[in-house]
Amino acid sequence: MRKIILASVAVAALSLAACSEKTQDAAADTAASAADDAAAAGDAAAAGAADAADATADAAKEAGAAVEGAADKAGNVVEGTAAAAGDAASKAGDKIAEETKKAEANDKK
Repeated sequence: MRKIILASVAVAALSLAACSEKTQDAAADTAASAADDAAAAGDAAAAGAADAADATADAAKEAGAAVEGAADKAGNVVEGTAAAAGDAASKAGDKIAEETKKAEANDKK
């Protein structure tokens, strides 16, 4: 009876060893496939990040140019407004001087 049990254990051990070798091969193949998939995903993520960084830099340049253009226009408007205000003040001063002379002339009559 011992011989039968030992033979059964030996057959079971050999079966497990053969099965284990197949399992190891399958596990190695699965691990290699997973590593390839992870590398491909990493490459895709890196490419996507690079594209996003380029797009962000381009958008920042465009926004900077737009702000610069708007600042130039605003500066021109302020300069024009200041010039117009100066002209109006000068005309008002001339008008005041003219009216003052008229008033003084009326006072002398």
